[in-house]
Amino acid sequence: MAKLYFYYSTMNAGKSTALLQASHNYGERGMRTLVYTARFDNRGAGRVHSRIGIEADARHFGAGDDLYADIAREHAHAPVACVLVDEAQFLEPLQVRALCAVVDELDVPVLCYGLRTDFRGELFPGSAQLLGWADNLVEIKTICHCGRKATMVVRVTPQGAVERAGAQVEIGGNDRYIPLCRRHFVSAVRSGRA
Repeated sequence: MAKLYFYYSTMNAGKSTALLQASHNYGERGMRTLVYTARFDNRGAGRVHSRIGIEADARHFGAGDDLYADIAREHAHAPVACVLVDEAQFLEPLQVRALCAVVDELDVPVLCYGLRTDFRGELFPGSAQLLGWADNLVEIKTICHCGRKATMVVRVTPQGAVERAGAQVEIGGNDRYIPLCRRHFVSAVRSGRA
């Protein structure tokens, strides 16, 4: 019986690595997967990349894309054993519902990997839907500089100042985002320094 999974965490916890490993495991058994990533993340141009250097081809999703139709068409052409979605926080609410239909109607498991909250501590719309609709919620853990579990992330300027406002989405990695525990997140937002 297929399920919708949401693997969530802060930045630098290994979400993409876990996704790539899961896809590899299916492939080793001769099973076909479909891997998706957000279209506007131009760092990979149609690939999922992990910080540890592994990567794989991916299909893009963006605003308004009908994921159910795309997956159903591919599944009719050749069976799909699993759908894996990187950067799932960028899914639109209707796309999350479409992934539910993939699970319920096509009986194909869907594994979504993404951030839970943004640099302000606010839920992403896609993450909010996944938290409400996924069959299984799995936290992927990483640590703050103090050794506690990191549950938040701050965005910093090139000079190291903590940003308190701005667009919810700005592409970046270790140079722009720092995972922190809640205590150090609050402290960094108050002081303006990570």
